[in-house]
Parts: sequence; C-alpha cells; structure tokens
Amino acid sequence: MKIETIAVHSGRKIDEATKSVTPPIYLTTTFEREKNGSYPKGFNYSRSNNPNRESLEKCLTELEGGIVCAIFSSGSAAAMSILQTLEPDSHIVAPDDMYHGNRHLMKIFERWNIKTSFVDMTNITELEKAINKNTKLIWTETPSNPLLKICDLKSIADLAKRANVLTVCDNTWPTPILQHPFDFGIDLVLHATTKYIGGHSDVLGGAVITNFTNTTFQKIREIQQTGGAVPSPFECWLVLRGIQTLPLRINYQSNSAMKIAKFLSKHKNAEQVHYPGLESHSGNEIAKKQMKLFGGMLSFQVKGGKEESMKVAANVKIFTRATSLGGPESLIEHRASVEGPDTKTPGNLLRLSIGLENPDDLIEDLKQALEF
Repeated sequence: MKIETIAVHSGRKIDEATKSVTPPIYLTTTFEREKNGSYPKGFNYSRSNNPNRESLEKCLTELEGGIVCAIFSSGSAAAMSILQTLEPDSHIVAPDDMYHGNRHLMKIFERWNIKTSFVDMTNITELEKAINKNTKLIWTETPSNPLLKICDLKSIADLAKRANVLTVCDNTWPTPILQHPFDFGIDLVLHATTKYIGGHSDVLGGAVITNFTNTTFQKIREIQQTGGAVPSPFECWLVLRGIQTLPLRINYQSNSAMKIAKFLSKHKNAEQVHYPGLESHSGNEIAKKQMKLFGGMLSFQVKGGKEESMKVAANVKIFTRATSLGGPESLIEHRASVEGPDTKTPGNLLRLSIGLENPDDLIEDLKQALEF
C-alpha cells in the first residue's frame, strides 16, 4: 500500500462488537484472566499494553517501514528511553544544532558519566573524528532545529556501521511522509508525535521505531512497560485519528512553507532564510535525495538583532506567538528566548511552523510585520 492508504487504514479495524468504523477507546486499566490464568487477548494491564496503544504502534511501524514500535507519553520520554539504554561511561555524538530539549536530556545523563560530543553533522570528517572507543550512539536530526541543517543520513549510517555504533534519527519534522531514515541505514527512528503526527496541538506523545530486532529496542520496551511513561488510551486514539490526515496536512504545509521561504528570501529585512527547499541552502542537494518535499518548518534571521526580531513577532496578526509546531495554526517564536541562557540560536532568529491557513494570507501577515 502507498503511504496515504497506510495512514488511513493501518492499526484500525471494524469493531466486531458494534461494527463501529471508528475504533473504540478502551478506558480500562486492567483485563480479566481466564480460569486457567491466561490472557487470551494478550492484554493484562494498561501500563504494559492497551488495544489503543497497540493500534498506534502498528500504524507508526508501517508508516516508517519498521518492524516494531514503542509509544511514550511525550517525545522527551521517548528520547529519554534511548538514552536510558546506555551504560555508564558511554559516549554519544550529537548535532551542534538540535532540539534543545534533547540536548538538555544529554546534559542530565552526564550524572551517569555518559558524555556527549556536539559536532557539525553536515561535516562527515568532523563526525568521524568525534567517534572514540566508548561511542555507542550517533544522534541525528535532519532538518535540524532551528537552523534546518541537512545531514547525509546514508554517509552517517555507513560510518556508524564501520565503527559498530548505533544510529538514531529524530524524524519529527519531516515525518515518514517526507523522509524514511531506514532507507538510508539508520537503526532507530524517534518521533515527538505531539507535533505533525498528532497534528492538532492537543495531545502529547512520542515514539521509537526500529526495523530490525536488537537488544537496544528490547531495553526500550522494558523501559516503556516497567517505567510507565506511557500515553493514555484516549491520547493514543487522538494521535491515531490525527494520522489519517497526515499526508494531506504535511504536503500542504510543505508547499506553503516553500512559498513563504521564497518570499522571505527576497525581503529587505530578512537577513538570512533557513529552508532546505531553497537552492541557496547548503543542504539542498542532499535534501532532494532524502526528502519528498522540504517540510513545513523554516526559520529566518531578521536584520538587526533581538529587539527587531521580537518586534516582528509582536506585530503578526495571523501567526500565533507560541512554541511547538506541526498543528493547523501557524506559529512564530523567538527561539533563543524559548531555549534560555545556554542557547546556541542567533538572537535575531524567528522560527516558523506553517499551518493550514492560505499561504498568501501568511505572506501578507509577515510583510506587514516586517515593516519597521
């Protein structure tokens, strides 16, 4: 099946009890055993598993082309589960530009002497030099947050295999609609399903998917079921519902983002536009090979500094000043002030999550906000 069909049908089936087309929500914490002590339907307690979670895991596994998936209560909990599989004294190589929440998680794990080297993932030589005898994981994020750097997934995966190191790709921004990291040899795929996959700014969630049996994923499953950082049945149901429109949403948002990026690239008060769909972007050629379209996220730097960029964000009328991304409403945020005092993000940068509004209206909004 093509991915649009998978998005509509995977993980769903007609309810045999009522013939309901929409799957029911199983708001139960426990399941009855048979007289012989067995669990004939495979469920015993909702922390361990639940029909709604099982349906969502099946759908995400098929969308990414994997073999197994573990769902979590947030993207951060999913990322945490990967880090929790590492032994003390392990070493991670991660991007110098990445989601600041995951960067902070890696800092937390320094308490267990798990060290991280942050490198420019677009430079394979720099990455190779960073690998040492304790390196157990290479963390990738492409496009990166918030500078939208593009790294070469195949080159990274090939290098990791030679070094006997696992790889993970945070595929939250492109989603499986636009990019399949497994096609390039990546071992684990991470999602914050809060974003595009849920798609409506109303439910937290995260996921880790793999396409081969490995001990790392077995540890992740143990962490999920024993640690209990799992979503409720209703949250699983909401995310599965959101997936049905994912292909339509992200294709529309990607096309709108391209149009807006082109407008900004010609505006006198936009110092630099970060969007891999632009031919001027340093990662454009690699992005063309790895991605179907270039996604609904972009960032740009306002001429001047923090004061000018904050003024632009203050003057928008359609964009909403809020963090997060991937919902139906377009968002604008001054990323450095969100990330805090240890941010690596330029002070004049604004990050845009392009929603489902008409792109011409969004362009008009940015045009009037940029007149200062």
